[in-house]
Amino acid sequence: MKPFLASSKDSKEFSSLLEQFMNEFIFKLAISAQEKERIYRLRYDIYCEELGYEEPRDPSKKLEWDIHDQNSIHCFIEHRRTGLIAGCVRLVIPNPSSPPPLNQLPLQSYGYQSLTHPTLHPDHLPPESYYEISRLAVNRIFRSKIQDNDVPGVSGNPAVFTPQEKQIFPLLVSGLFLAGYALGRMTGKIQVFAMMEPRLPRLLAMSGFHFTKVGETIDFHGRRSAYYIDSQQAEKGMHAALMPLYLHIRHELSPQLKDLSMTEASVYCS
Repeated sequence: MKPFLASSKDSKEFSSLLEQFMNEFIFKLAISAQEKERIYRLRYDIYCEELGYEEPRDPSKKLEWDIHDQNSIHCFIEHRRTGLIAGCVRLVIPNPSSPPPLNQLPLQSYGYQSLTHPTLHPDHLPPESYYEISRLAVNRIFRSKIQDNDVPGVSGNPAVFTPQEKQIFPLLVSGLFLAGYALGRMTGKIQVFAMMEPRLPRLLAMSGFHFTKVGETIDFHGRRSAYYIDSQQAEKGMHAALMPLYLHIRHELSPQLKDLSMTEASVYCS
């Protein structure tokens, strides 16, 4: 997504693209087993087949998942016209009463020694206040070139969509992050961690989300570092032009989050 510009022409153009994006894509939570399988299959396509980052947990069904998925809220964006998943993201919410590694964030499991910030460290924060955004992925057929800001899994230029459709694809990255952030706020969390390749924070900064680097760079599926942002930073920095999308996402996901809570409660009571 290109940087926001100050002119009224640019503002009107972006508002039009945003309206198109909200009309053409649907934000959904994966509540059923079938919906979660759709996400795990997309993750297999990207993290196992395309990038070779993970070993599939279920090769026969072509699914990628890990132990942290059971402590996660899964969100995906569906393309209304085709019914295809355009992208997905998960919120990993650790349970302090669970045995390791479920009592901590994924980035603590594989990158604990790299977390060097003196204060912005999970060990120094209330465990009920934070979560991790991870497994953010964009379907390869919904990718659009983002000039010099390409990141793994978010590049390429398919020919199956019209130019009018493809012009809004760069919004998928911001949309997925906004969904992850909105869900965190709706569940009472105010602090977000993520392990990211360096160019992704720069891309998100174009939308006004300025992350703080809280760890040394490690070799984990390429060169990656732990980053942090809290609700105050996110809401202060978020470009005003994105607010309609943020509110739209909250409106779409809020009733689904209630359904998810009711589903989980019924499982525990059965």
